[in-house]
Amino acid sequence: MTVETILHRLHRIGKEQPNAPAYHEKRNGTWEVSSWSKYLSEVRQAARALIALGVEPGGAVTILGFNRPEWAIFDLAAMLAGGVAAGIYTTNSPTEVKYIVEHAEASVILLEDEGQLAKIREVRDDLACLKHIVMMKGNPAYPDALSWDDFMAEGNKTPETLIGQRLNELKMEQLATLIYTSGTTGPPKGVMLNHLNLAWTAETAQSLLDLNVSDSVLSYLPLSHIAEQMFTLHAAVTAGYQVYYAESGLKVLDNLKEVRPTVLFGVPRVWERFYNGVTAKLQEATGAKAKIATWALGVGRAHLAVLNRGQQPGTWLKIQHGIANKLFFGKVKAALGVDRVRHGVSGAAPIAKEILEFFSGLDLPIYEVYGQSEDSGPTTVNRPGATKYGSVGQAWPGVQVRLAEDGEIQVKGNNVFMGYYRNPESTAETLTADGWLLSGDLGQFDSEGYLTIVGRKKEIIITSGGKNIAPKNIEAALKNLTLVGDAVVIGDNRRFIAALISLEPEAAEKFAAEHNLSRENLHQNPQVVAAVQKGIDSEVNSLFAKVEQVRAFRILDRPLSVEHGELTPTLKVKRKVVNQHFAEIIEEMYKE
Repeated sequence: MTVETILHRLHRIGKEQPNAPAYHEKRNGTWEVSSWSKYLSEVRQAARALIALGVEPGGAVTILGFNRPEWAIFDLAAMLAGGVAAGIYTTNSPTEVKYIVEHAEASVILLEDEGQLAKIREVRDDLACLKHIVMMKGNPAYPDALSWDDFMAEGNKTPETLIGQRLNELKMEQLATLIYTSGTTGPPKGVMLNHLNLAWTAETAQSLLDLNVSDSVLSYLPLSHIAEQMFTLHAAVTAGYQVYYAESGLKVLDNLKEVRPTVLFGVPRVWERFYNGVTAKLQEATGAKAKIATWALGVGRAHLAVLNRGQQPGTWLKIQHGIANKLFFGKVKAALGVDRVRHGVSGAAPIAKEILEFFSGLDLPIYEVYGQSEDSGPTTVNRPGATKYGSVGQAWPGVQVRLAEDGEIQVKGNNVFMGYYRNPESTAETLTADGWLLSGDLGQFDSEGYLTIVGRKKEIIITSGGKNIAPKNIEAALKNLTLVGDAVVIGDNRRFIAALISLEPEAAEKFAAEHNLSRENLHQNPQVVAAVQKGIDSEVNSLFAKVEQVRAFRILDRPLSVEHGELTPTLKVKRKVVNQHFAEIIEEMYKE
């Protein structure tokens, strides 16, 4: 078992590999590299600055901004000072920001830019706990805010020896970070993770994926989420690999092609967008190109299927794979910027089996991981040599996973959290006295220990006829339809199952062009509605028992969004909000 914190590892790698590249940031069109010795020096200086600003052991700070080196430096510095950092999603409103700052009792906040500063200024008078505002970039006009350089200069007021003292005082069971849940079922809860949780999980991930100094990642998903923190901060420090910080959300695809990382983590929406883009291009192929693509995809799937079983491909399959790589999938992956990816990882929400199988045809292994913030990210995982598409894998190494009598997934291990911050009631509901985390998810194991998620206890739909239905699988099948973007199944206390869906923009545009349709009110166009109905009849309802079949649907005039509050920042559906926003449309479906 690990006996050193992430901060101890940072000090060790900063001394053992001082000149090795730690992170990259794009400035003036060029990727500028910072070494591990510089990274360590920055974290130490920021920790001195936080101490100078009054952060005591156990004290909290908050961070609000897109992924940048300052985000990581500030987070690690808070831990080094003996404190704890809490990330806030950039999409959160001023009221939501205020809630987290107050709940964490944060005395310092780090902000990305003037846009995020405006949120704090709006609620500043109500934040008695907040003493200092620090900016990641720019020189703020707001008198109460410190620029990054001025903040770091504050560190000169704290003696270097105090940092060594704080480091030596860190305990593995000590609170290290607060991860605020996205709030799908109510106000965000502060998940308390200690130094053991972070260090042990990162160490296990390093071993599981054979992460090393030659690896690299692109940091672009919200750092407020434990999965991105694990890849950008904790596993990076543990394995010593390089982190590239994306310029912005809009630049991710461009940055991906420039960086060509070896490890790529994405939520299902990311992989779905790749899938839609590639399949649209493949549909345009004709003649010999189409035949080569079909053949190569088959070879890729066969080759990776053997590896996923922990076996080695035969000579003939290896030869075919080499040819297919040169003729097809090597070129496709290079165009996407994923030609160097040896481990793709999908998490935070369920992903369709068909998408994982498609990417296996491109010789791109994507391993689905299942878990939650409360167990530092992983409960089960598909892994190199042990992957079964359609499942979320076997238990994370060193973790116990069991099913309760009602099928609820329960987890116990060094990754399980301490409880919810300042919320003993919710902690008691979720964490048993002997350390089992009650996930709230329902699952099934197969004979080889692979877990399949069948639903969530609180999301189970009970029809007016008393039938219990898990919406997850029905929604996944609906989202497999080419024209469908979002899908939310309705039916609680109703006579039958219905669905709200939105159109996938690129697919809808292509459909409109092929059928010479007006783009105005496309969601109401009879040909579009008929095409979706045909897909539901032939490709969705055939998969389910009669009581689970979709008997009515409506196409929304826009996708679900974070901005409208229907999706969390990690793109999970907030069912209660969706039901409120589209209440009239839902009632219409059940009047028919």
